[in-house]
Amino acid sequence: MISEISSRRSIRRYTGEPVSREQILALLEAGNRAPSAKNRQPWHFLVLMGKAKADAVEAMRQGIAREKAGDALLPGSSRYLPGAEHTADIVEQAPVLILISNPYGYRLDARLLPEQRIYDLANLLSVGACVQNICLEAEAQGLGSLWICDIFFAYEELSRRFWMPGQIATAVAIGHPDERPAPRPRQSLKDAVEWREA
Repeated sequence: MISEISSRRSIRRYTGEPVSREQILALLEAGNRAPSAKNRQPWHFLVLMGKAKADAVEAMRQGIAREKAGDALLPGSSRYLPGAEHTADIVEQAPVLILISNPYGYRLDARLLPEQRIYDLANLLSVGACVQNICLEAEAQGLGSLWICDIFFAYEELSRRFWMPGQIATAVAIGHPDERPAPRPRQSLKDAVEWREA
């Protein structure tokens, strides 16, 4: 597993080679085995391929256009719209897009009590562990993956087009990699770790 952690990269270029249903099921099984807060397993998978995936790309582009036109869910994040457009192009070429929802999630505009907010955060952390497992299993299979949060620019459009329980939390593009990026810089552990003994 250490080799997958070290060699995993975010892949943004894919070949046209299809990904088999067996490979996808292995990815989902890895995600399903992730640790989760109170063992709630707060994830639901929607696998999009072919026309369904093309519909997701269209929804992403519609959401980005809406954001650009000023009817923005994320007005303070407009500087990231060019990156979101690039992400839509990446999803278009990847053969598989996995949408992952948090079935216990609240609406984005929900006013939460502190206890509800903590449960929501714990569930989203659990979804993150699930996605990490999917990405590591993809690496082990020789597949590429891209963990996507740019879906929030099209949250309304994707939610209308693809009903999922709870809230759509994230997405992962999957395919055969057509690139091998160099490692991205990482902060030094000396900058990230603090030790206390008393």
